[in-house]
Amino acid sequence: MGIFSALFGGNKEAKEKKILPWIALNAIEQLKHIQEKSNTKTQVIFKHSTRCGVSRMVLNQFVDAYELTADDLDLYFLDLVNYRNVSNEVGYMFQVMHESPQLLVIKNGVVVAHDSHGGVNAIDLNSFI
Repeated sequence: MGIFSALFGGNKEAKEKKILPWIALNAIEQLKHIQEKSNTKTQVIFKHSTRCGVSRMVLNQFVDAYELTADDLDLYFLDLVNYRNVSNEVGYMFQVMHESPQLLVIKNGVVVAHDSHGGVNAIDLNSFI
């Protein structure tokens, strides 16, 4: 029975939830600040759809793999279901077609890397610090 418990969640040991240094991105006005701040520190935007299972899976993988601190870069979380207008403006301002989930890396005012879906976790954020 032990194998079935392990496979189907019968394990009572709670996994400690990892907390990232997220900054909520919920206003268009923040985008200018992100662009300006990217001249001195790498800025990252994670666009997430709360209605999409794939987006949730990619987000969980991202959180599990993330090893950086708030000193390394600024990490913004955009709930694009609740802040569609901000998501649209991200696309206009940074000239990146909207996808979800999506990760954008911004340096010196421009997007230097972006990807969506499975490609989000293939971006090596260390190389942009």
